[in-house]
Amino acid sequence: MSDPKRIKNALISVFHKDSLDGILKKLNDADVTFFSTGGTKEFIESLGYPCTSVEDLTGYPSILGGRVKTLHPKIFGGILSRRENESDRQQTAQYDIPDIDLVIVDLYPFRETLASDAGEEEIIEKIDIGGISLIRAAAKNFKDVIIIASKDQYTPLDNLLSENGAISTLEERKWFAKEAFAVSSSYDTAIFNYFDAGESSYFRFAEENAKILRYGENPHQKGIFYGDFEALFEQLQGKEISYNNLLDIEAAVSLISEFDELTFAVLKHNNACGIASRSTVKDAWKAALAADPVSAFGGILICNTPIDKESAEEINKIFFEVIIAPDYDTVALEILMQKKNRIILIQKNNPQAKLQFRSLLNGVLAQDKDLSIQTAADLKTATRKAPESDEINDLLFANKLVKHTKSNAIVLAKNKQLCASGTGQTSRVDALKQAIGKAKSFGFNLKGAVLASDAFFPFPDCVEIAGNEGITAVIQPGGSIKDNLSIEYCDTHNMAMMMTGIRHFKH
Repeated sequence: MSDPKRIKNALISVFHKDSLDGILKKLNDADVTFFSTGGTKEFIESLGYPCTSVEDLTGYPSILGGRVKTLHPKIFGGILSRRENESDRQQTAQYDIPDIDLVIVDLYPFRETLASDAGEEEIIEKIDIGGISLIRAAAKNFKDVIIIASKDQYTPLDNLLSENGAISTLEERKWFAKEAFAVSSSYDTAIFNYFDAGESSYFRFAEENAKILRYGENPHQKGIFYGDFEALFEQLQGKEISYNNLLDIEAAVSLISEFDELTFAVLKHNNACGIASRSTVKDAWKAALAADPVSAFGGILICNTPIDKESAEEINKIFFEVIIAPDYDTVALEILMQKKNRIILIQKNNPQAKLQFRSLLNGVLAQDKDLSIQTAADLKTATRKAPESDEINDLLFANKLVKHTKSNAIVLAKNKQLCASGTGQTSRVDALKQAIGKAKSFGFNLKGAVLASDAFFPFPDCVEIAGNEGITAVIQPGGSIKDNLSIEYCDTHNMAMMMTGIRHFKH
């Protein structure tokens, strides 16, 4: 056992007292002396254990409405004193400062208060001073002190006491210190972001939930997900979710959130290979699958309506990795659960993040999430011919889809069904040719279809190719210095073009 240290005195001041009674019993059985304040002191004494108040230890009452209770040399001296430093030992003896070997503390609920839409005065009062100071002091002196900074560390402490009694190793104390600094840094990040008020003057992000994945994008890469997946989804069955699954799930929920009417989508490598809006889940599924039944193999399925028995029977005919829906009929679930490795998710909530960021070079690149989507009222008719009402519906459908397709992107759609898309091409012409070839390979007649582009056409070549295939309407952001060339071609060939004024690059 490396540098074992016995707990003789413990300072305890917490809001969360659940599961604390077992820890207190073990400490009391080991003849540990308790120091505490307020409600925690009353709780300890209610269990029949003696407890000395912090006020009695310091000789000072709690002052300034409770803002100052533990900020005193007799507290911090007892925590920070180096047990093997002779000068420290002399000073603690001179001022009658007891060693404090264990600190159990938690912090005012700043995030929770912020989320409750409280006023500024109440929010500021929930910025913890004493607790955060105790955490930093005890964690800094981990060579001599154990710090428990959150109820999440109650169980590890309880296990330590059960296995070793009131004795800890240096490695254990250092681990608790690491956990404590994670708590304090996360807390300070929340406070900074409140004061920063969205100005992004500094990049600060903290997430307390870390899940080790089987591997990253490839087996030789380490992968970790930082976030609370269970807050958004309930996993009903299936294997452990992978790094690539998470990327696809993010893409799927972002895409389906654009649609109010019943819609089913199939995704592969973060792009939709099939999507359709229909009046029933079964019809939406069959139309989505028809767009690319080859790529659908091993894909991610998502629907914004509960899955029923009839649709489950059809879905069950193919191999897929993940299915996401707001709910499942009992019989539908029985059918889908026949393959045990299938990941079946209920989506409980939509992600609320408005900021995207990624590591880049020697820093971080951050931007607002693209939450802009256009309605009929946002469209501007650029050509002499205006699209028909059905074409407008298809154009809006395709524009939602191209927003979530890797650039350069072209989407071809008809009757609220994806015919094909060209994704991630270095040339917009190549993206269009890819989409046309794919649509034809799966038997789609593009006469009367519409085209959506994620960015403007620098030349009229794309609308010319589209027109030759029978495509009758185009939606694009506009903004090229040569927009007039594409418009003139459409006018000459009886095509309609709508401009949105909003580019939707996705890289």
